[in-house]
Amino acid sequence: MEHTASNTRRIAIDPVSRVEGHGKITLLLDADNHVQEARLHIVEFRGFEKFIQGRPYTEVPYFVQRLCGICPVSHHLAAAKAVDQIVGVDELTPTATKLRRLIHFGQVLQSHALHFFHLSSPDFLFGFGSNLAHRNIVGVLEDYPDIGLKGVKLRKYGQQVIAAIAGKRIHGAAAIPGGMNKALSDDERKALLVDIADIIRWSQDAVTLNETIHLQHPENHAFATLSTNYLGMVGAQGELELYHGGLRARRADGSDIFDQFDYRDYGSAIREEVRNWSYMKFPYLTAIGKDNGWYRVGPLARVNLCDSIPTPLAEAARVRFRAFADGAYVHDTLAFHWARMIEMLHCAEAIQELLNDPDITGTDLVVTGEKRAQGIGVIEAPRGTLFHHYQVNEQGLIEKANLIVSTTSNNHAMNESVRSVANHYLDGQEITEGLLNHLEVAVRAYDPCLSCATHALGKMPLQVDLVSVTGEVLSRASKSMDGVVECAL
Repeated sequence: MEHTASNTRRIAIDPVSRVEGHGKITLLLDADNHVQEARLHIVEFRGFEKFIQGRPYTEVPYFVQRLCGICPVSHHLAAAKAVDQIVGVDELTPTATKLRRLIHFGQVLQSHALHFFHLSSPDFLFGFGSNLAHRNIVGVLEDYPDIGLKGVKLRKYGQQVIAAIAGKRIHGAAAIPGGMNKALSDDERKALLVDIADIIRWSQDAVTLNETIHLQHPENHAFATLSTNYLGMVGAQGELELYHGGLRARRADGSDIFDQFDYRDYGSAIREEVRNWSYMKFPYLTAIGKDNGWYRVGPLARVNLCDSIPTPLAEAARVRFRAFADGAYVHDTLAFHWARMIEMLHCAEAIQELLNDPDITGTDLVVTGEKRAQGIGVIEAPRGTLFHHYQVNEQGLIEKANLIVSTTSNNHAMNESVRSVANHYLDGQEITEGLLNHLEVAVRAYDPCLSCATHALGKMPLQVDLVSVTGEVLSRASKSMDGVVECAL
């Protein structure tokens, strides 16, 4: 807690717990504990857009995986799709396409399982303000061993799918320019089929659990809830599509902003704004403008936006989900978790279909073409729509890179949700750990990957403090976004 001028005080949750990456929430309170300001800050910086410049484009799909240990496959595939275009390939072989889809479904499945069961379920099973020492995955395994073990096994299976294709569970090697580097053997295929029926059944159980939690707790329906624009990828018939399709953006009432938009022209549809208190950018839809054009991506957006899900059990779950809002869009922020489990079920069903597809063990893996100067790859990562854009020179070296990471697109919405919860639950109250966890619950609903999302546009504010061993600030130097340097003793 830090006291500030004008009889106000600042409270920081630093770091936000049970998320990937490092961020903090700050509250500015007056003397009566009324909330004056609430913000989510991203305080780490990783700068991949800058330091991949000068690297060969062939390295990029492997290089960018190091953005994250939770969703490396998503960055790997988005970059690979961009590199496919650079080598002049617009369509892969059936086997290569299906292998990429298979590893992507494994990635989404394991990531969704990790986020709900390990990171978010303690809040719902024990209560937002429950005992901090027990509000974790260990507590879940102790009190709800069946739920906890299913979560562990679901994540493990998704990682096994990844390892079978990429050689290892994290930071493996799979996609290459124009295709894939290894066929899936029949023994590997059969090994993955052994547990798939259980994985589908446990995914159904996870959908039921989240549906029940949401329906039985109407007090949570307005928690951090926002009526927003949504952006996501859909297939040619408007179906849920996680690997390749057109972009669809709609307003909160379901009316079109654009549909089946070619993501290679994303620059005309999306702009990015920088603010001086965060290393995460603030994208918005240019058709609406930066004041009202912010939007949400991810499971809630995708399940709202799609017209159907192309696997039967997940489609039945989607119909029930939309019925909750009488066919309109579900704006409840905590329904992200419900939608997340519907997608996990879809991935399990899709994995089973692909493992029974004769093409999956084919050996025709690579297509070639004529080199181009740029490539843009877009994929639906677990957290939402992910953009990778690269420009190369004649020597095949990266000259320019731009990434719009899923969490970046949700940045404005996460801040709005934090403000909503602060004003509703904390304003005028005696601040406790349990109340502060309400703010973290709002952020966790988005499953943010903060390390992935920390990029800037060349103007980085910076503050350096010299601190004594007792914690006293001895001197401070700061640089504004405009490059103005100030020093204070």
